[in-house]
Amino acid sequence: MSMNRRQFLAATAATALVAAGTARAFAADTIKIGVPTAKSGPVGVADQADWLNGVTMAVEEINAAGGVNGRMLETSVVDIDLLTPEGTVAAFQKLVEGGVQALAHSFAIIPQPAMDVAASNGVPYLHGNTSQASLDLVKANPQKYRNIFQIDVAETYYGAGFVKFLSNQKAAGWKPKNNRVHIVQEQIGYTQVISKATQAAIAASGGEWEQGPITDIQFPVQDWTPVVQALKEADCGVIMIDHWVAAELASFAQAFVLDPTPGALVYLQYGPSQPEFLDLAGEAAEGFIWGSVIGAYADEKGKAFREAYKAKYPGTMGMVYTGSGYDTIHILAEAWKTADPADFDAVGKAIKAIKYRGVCGTYTFANDTNSPLSYPTMTDDAEDAQAHLIFQVQDGEHKIISPDSHKESDLKPAPWM
Repeated sequence: MSMNRRQFLAATAATALVAAGTARAFAADTIKIGVPTAKSGPVGVADQADWLNGVTMAVEEINAAGGVNGRMLETSVVDIDLLTPEGTVAAFQKLVEGGVQALAHSFAIIPQPAMDVAASNGVPYLHGNTSQASLDLVKANPQKYRNIFQIDVAETYYGAGFVKFLSNQKAAGWKPKNNRVHIVQEQIGYTQVISKATQAAIAASGGEWEQGPITDIQFPVQDWTPVVQALKEADCGVIMIDHWVAAELASFAQAFVLDPTPGALVYLQYGPSQPEFLDLAGEAAEGFIWGSVIGAYADEKGKAFREAYKAKYPGTMGMVYTGSGYDTIHILAEAWKTADPADFDAVGKAIKAIKYRGVCGTYTFANDTNSPLSYPTMTDDAEDAQAHLIFQVQDGEHKIISPDSHKESDLKPAPWM
C-alpha cells in the first residue's frame, strides 16, 4: 500500500472517529427548557405550580421514551415576581442567559416585558397568557415576535363563549327566571376585557339577553356581603363573577350560599380551576358553574392524563394549566424532532406549521397571531380547535357540561335553584 493511500485511510478513519464522537456528544447534550414559576405572592402561585407539574410529567415521559432524537430534556426553573415588570424581566433574562433552548410559561400578568426578553435573541417562547394584548403585539410586529406563541386564545372569548353557552342551555331546555345578566367585575385589565366582551355579546344577542347591573370589586375582596346583597336586590337570572383568584371565589361561594339569589345561574370566571377552590369552599362549591378556554378534556386521552396526573400528584387536580403545561412540552418535542433546538428560527417555523392534538384539544398556530382556534365560537370543527369548556361542581367534582361534544354531565340545578 502506498504512503498516500495509508495516509488517506488513516485520515478517513480519524475523521470517522471524530464524527462518531461528535454525534455521541450531540446526543448526550440535554435540551434545556426555561420555566419561570412564581413560588410566592398573592396571585398565580397555584396556576404556576399546576403548569410546572404538567411540564415535569411531560419531560419525564419523553425522557423515559428515549428523549428527542436521543437527547434528554431538562427544565431550568426560576422564581418570578408576576406583579412587576422588573421581576418579570429578571426571571426571563436569567433563563435566557442560562442558555435555554425554549421558554415555557403558564402566564405573565405583564406580558410585554417577558415577550421582549424572549424576542431579544429569538428563543422560542410558548405561554398561556390568554391575552389579547399579547396577540396584538405579535400581529403588530410579526418579525420581532416570530418565535412567540400563545397556546390558547384571547380572554375575549370568555365573554362571547359564556353568552353562547347560556343560549345553548336555553335551547336545550333550561328556563332562566329572567334574561338579565348581572356582572361583578374586578379591576385588572384581564377581567375588564372579559367584562366588555360579555357586555358586547349580550348587546349582540338581539334581546335574548339583557344587561343587568355591573358591580365593581377591588382585589383583595375583604367582605363579599355587600356584593351578595346587591345580587339579591337586582335578582337577575344569570350572575357572572368576573374574578379569577380561587381563594376569593371560594369565599364568595361560602357567602353566597348563606343568602343566595334564588333561581339564578351563577358563573365564576375561571378561578375554580385552581385546586384551592374546592379545598377551601368545601360543600359550598356545589352547583357553581365556571369555564376555561383551555382545559383537560374528559375523553380517552384526557382521562388517561388525569389518572396519571393524580397518581403522581395526589390531591385536588387543577383542570387547566396541568394539561396545557403538559401539552406545551410535547409541542416543543414534536418541533425538535425535525429542527435543531439551537436553530431558534427553524424551531419557530416548525411550531408555526404544527397541528398537535393534546389532552386540551388541538393546537395550531398558522395565523397572524400565533395562537389556536376556539370551539365552538371560532369554528364548527371540534377537532380543529380547543373546546371552550364549561364545568359545574357536581358532588364535589368538576364535571364538563358544555359543549355537548365534550360533556360529562348535563347542567344540574344548584341548591339555590
